[in-house]
Amino acid sequence: MRRLRPPRRSPLFWLAVSPLLIAAFAILQVLILRVVPPFTSAFMLASDAPQVRYDWVPMTRIAPAAALAMVAAEDQKFPEHWGFDFEAIDKALDHNQRSRRVRGASTISQQTAKNLFLWSGRSYIRKGLEVGYTLLIEALWPKRRVLEMYLNIAQFGPGIYGVEAAAQAYFRKPAARLTRREAALLAAVLPNPVRLKVDRPSAYVLGRASHIERQMNALGSTYLNDMH
Repeated sequence: MRRLRPPRRSPLFWLAVSPLLIAAFAILQVLILRVVPPFTSAFMLASDAPQVRYDWVPMTRIAPAAALAMVAAEDQKFPEHWGFDFEAIDKALDHNQRSRRVRGASTISQQTAKNLFLWSGRSYIRKGLEVGYTLLIEALWPKRRVLEMYLNIAQFGPGIYGVEAAAQAYFRKPAARLTRREAALLAAVLPNPVRLKVDRPSAYVLGRASHIERQMNALGSTYLNDMH
């Protein structure tokens, strides 16, 4: 009796279904990471530092000032938007047309998607994937989880990822005990955590930290309390 062989799929079939398989894989990744802390991230894997310091902590073990500082510095509309700040994007596009210094407009959700799943650099493919992952994160995670993830995987120095590792490395204390000034200093180096130093802050970093503290005061200590 001849054994029936499954029909061979044509290249066109796999070309047609591959986007669906990729989308299903991305959805599965995001769903799992809604409840499971990542053991690493794409940026950590790509790090050329001799040692990577990373220690996941839940939001309950992070000082509220640290969360507020990151939002004040990076994305003040974070509790309101659905992953993209279109007003900031318009302003950045207008600025970049008139200046050689490129200004970004990535939200915390976009930066979380990029740092966790993707790679650095500029390309239409990477940007398209970033948009897709950002939409999935916003759809499948509560805002609190997005911010918790960002606080844990953001880079604060060469090989230093997350507020717990940064707090231990720079202030010899856990993230739960960070002061407002210390949180503002951490947030101040986020634009370029390799060149800008928390432990040896330049005049620019000190000035930026002071500005972030003023923004934190303007937002208020209860600004993130209603975030779910």
